[in-house]
Amino acid sequence: MIAVKGYAAQSANETLAPWNFERREVGAHDVQIEILYCGVCHSDLAQINNEWFPGIFPMVPGHEIVGRITKVGDHVKGFKIGDLAGIGTMVNSCGECGHCQDGLEQYCSEGVVPTYNGLDKFGDGKPTYGGYSNSIVTHENFTVHIPETLDLAATAPLLCAGITTYSPLKHWKIGKGHKVAVLGLGGLGHMAVKFAVALGAEVTILSTSPQKEVDAKRLGAHHFVVTKDAEQVEKVKGSFDFIVDTVAADHDFNFYLSLLNIDGVHICVGVPVEGIHLDGALGAFSLLGGRKSIVGSACGGIAETQEMLNFCAEHNIVADIELIDIKDITTAYERMLKNDVKYRFVIDMATL
Repeated sequence: MIAVKGYAAQSANETLAPWNFERREVGAHDVQIEILYCGVCHSDLAQINNEWFPGIFPMVPGHEIVGRITKVGDHVKGFKIGDLAGIGTMVNSCGECGHCQDGLEQYCSEGVVPTYNGLDKFGDGKPTYGGYSNSIVTHENFTVHIPETLDLAATAPLLCAGITTYSPLKHWKIGKGHKVAVLGLGGLGHMAVKFAVALGAEVTILSTSPQKEVDAKRLGAHHFVVTKDAEQVEKVKGSFDFIVDTVAADHDFNFYLSLLNIDGVHICVGVPVEGIHLDGALGAFSLLGGRKSIVGSACGGIAETQEMLNFCAEHNIVADIELIDIKDITTAYERMLKNDVKYRFVIDMATL
């Protein structure tokens, strides 16, 4: 077994603290990665607090992992020692169902194995531990290459926030000629703006906060609409082809559907703790009157994640980050809950 240092919550709602644990030895198809940076996702806090489902403790969070390969298994073909590599939200799947065969491991019919807070039912059956640690071992099929030209720390959030917004944009073939609204300007939202602009779409930020307009334009958005301003809202009613909804709180779907053009699609990528509520009845004509859709999208598969990283290298896209020491993770969580970060915390693992 491999001795590893990390930070863990020993039980639900507990503050993270140093914890030493073990990972499996490097198998024939595995790689070992020295973790250099790990992004901080809102879902890390949600899972520590059992907000979605009962967790497996001790829990080592973190699924936005970048680092350098230090060891490879005898049968590994795609990586070598010294390569920059990354791991996102999953580390295993059945590999045999139709979804896995189609490169959609995130929708594995047998259930994907998450990078942390899961049991590797397709491997050793033991709990998975995430990237708030100095080393990780994973199958090469769930490892991606990090382009050398990208800022490594700012690349970490691409492994979750990046692919979660890139995947639906590609699935619905969003690009030139499309009018796209991004609802919410946070960790997910700022990546959605960068990708949609790079893909050639006309991008509008929908926000309740007028003060965010300057930042929205800096990120590349073409327009900004304050959703509390009736006059601004009236000008964009029925105008958008797509809304990328990154909000993790209750909001009025009837209102946002009114902003969509015919055949418009409202894409949900945010994960509200209490689930998606429709603020009362969803008006039938909100959908029927324009052949509109409300859809959801999870992260992308491994091949699509690699495609995204290559796209980022081509267009010089990374996340806007604040680099932190791991000892400051509790403060980072507190600030994250207040939306006091532009736009993603990343842990420098040299501080572990």
